[in-house]
Amino acid sequence: MTESDDSAGFRASASPSPPSGPPLGPADYRTAFEAAGLAMALIDGEGRVLAANHALGQLLGSPAAELAGTPVAALTGLGIDDRARDECQAVLEGRSDSMSCTRRLKHGDGRSVWARVTVVPTGEPAARSGRRRGTALLSVADISERCDLQERLRHLQMHDPVTRLPNRSLFFERLSTALAESTTGRIGLCYLDLDGFKAVNDTLGHRVGDRLLDAVADRLRRCAEPGGHLVARLGGDEFALLAEASTGTQPLTELAEQVLAALQQPFDLDGQRLAVSASIGVVERPAAGTTATELMQAADTTLYWAKADGKARWTLFDPERNAHRMTRQALSSTLRPALERGEFALEYQPIVSLHDETLTGVEALVRWRHPRLGTLAPNRFIGLAEENGAIVPLGRWILAESCRQARRWQLEQPGRPLYVSVNVAVRQVWDSDLVADVAAILEETGLPPGLLQLELTESAVMGSAGRPLKALQALSDMGVRIAIDDFGTGYSNLAYLSRLPVRGLKLDGTFVRGFRTARSLNPADETIVTSLVQLAHNLGLTVTAECVEGPAQADRLRRIGCDTGQGWHYSKPVPPDRISQLLVTDGSP
Repeated sequence: MTESDDSAGFRASASPSPPSGPPLGPADYRTAFEAAGLAMALIDGEGRVLAANHALGQLLGSPAAELAGTPVAALTGLGIDDRARDECQAVLEGRSDSMSCTRRLKHGDGRSVWARVTVVPTGEPAARSGRRRGTALLSVADISERCDLQERLRHLQMHDPVTRLPNRSLFFERLSTALAESTTGRIGLCYLDLDGFKAVNDTLGHRVGDRLLDAVADRLRRCAEPGGHLVARLGGDEFALLAEASTGTQPLTELAEQVLAALQQPFDLDGQRLAVSASIGVVERPAAGTTATELMQAADTTLYWAKADGKARWTLFDPERNAHRMTRQALSSTLRPALERGEFALEYQPIVSLHDETLTGVEALVRWRHPRLGTLAPNRFIGLAEENGAIVPLGRWILAESCRQARRWQLEQPGRPLYVSVNVAVRQVWDSDLVADVAAILEETGLPPGLLQLELTESAVMGSAGRPLKALQALSDMGVRIAIDDFGTGYSNLAYLSRLPVRGLKLDGTFVRGFRTARSLNPADETIVTSLVQLAHNLGLTVTAECVEGPAQADRLRRIGCDTGQGWHYSKPVPPDRISQLLVTDGSP
């Protein structure tokens, strides 16, 4: 570079002279340029170094004089990439006012520094000065302290203060990256929480609870370290181990097994010896097509399964089980609308006298004619209805429809009284005025109370007191028959049985199944059934045997003394018109 070039360059970058005092000359600017602690270089319109100061030479580990004539893009220590080079050219050509970028650079003394690289024009735009390109000043500012502070602040924002593990925010950031960039194309997750941690907090205090969480985190780190997996605390006593590049289900379940074993070892904290366990939901799947929300929903569901299955275990996500859960949720949410749309129907299973095999009664069984899933049996939705309260309006509809149908049969065949037996859920007794409902329905339909039988399970009836017992007594006083369903499988509080307003017992089918053939006869079942029948008769109760499937069972139950039988030996549940046909004939199915 010639002296004239140098002077021109520094004149172009000078500011207007102050109002007073001697003007600054090119030598003054050169002195400031050389002495500045900020690394700088003057570059020409072609992007080559015209002059570099001492600070830039120190930064790049080369004498400043040797940098002259070197293209900026060739200064490898600056990390100028293609994008930065194009932006620099835009400044030189007057198409941009400035260029800046942040780079992590290797200082000439070996230190690693964060630097802000900036390029700004030195004077008039190229077009106005008559040159095709103008000159520019490149500066490199060390911003390491600011970046380090920002990094420390980010670390505090992204890590849990108790365990020093990545927190929920950093976990989801890493999860999103892994879903997009997994090197194996698969992702895996162990989602866990501690069993009984709340009891530790409540009894020993949060300080001990925090120390326990920190100790748990340390064991989780040791389990995850060999595989390079991320461990994060998501909140409370919930942790996650993320396999960002999963290699399959087996390694992930082995990791879950290691975690369980590690956490089952006692913890010694402040003189307290604590034992905890964990429940773990394990999910492993292809990264493509999976979202963070879907993965976490699957993990949360699987963790719930692990707890429901008994805790202190890991459970692997099962698509079929999840589909069943989703179906349950869908059914539960549409029960009430389905009732309003008239999607439910009743079928009736004959109850037959074992003495002469004549039809004496029927049990009403509800069916859901689902528009998408077809006909659903009660075991698919009655439990859901009890959980969400839909059993109250559904039960009221079943009761009213059964009584209307029983009244029709009575009017069709007045000489053949046929009672209808209707199942009643405990929640119907507690959440509705069952006595008032029954009284109103009987009055509306005209059905005699003696032709209605209400079935309640043994576990619901035994030990009843207060409102349930009063309701049963009021119904019995009204003339309605009360029967205990599935007798023999619940509490079997026989002493209490004599004080209940019960007219009949229905033996659970588990006892009757042992009577299928003489060869398969279980002596214990026969002894139990014989004793129950005798007890019932001594108390003035009738006995109905459920699940009668063959003639051998029917014959044996008849000789034991059962009064009536019900099951596929006689008939499966049938539409009401089939019952009408049986009443017209001899009454035998």
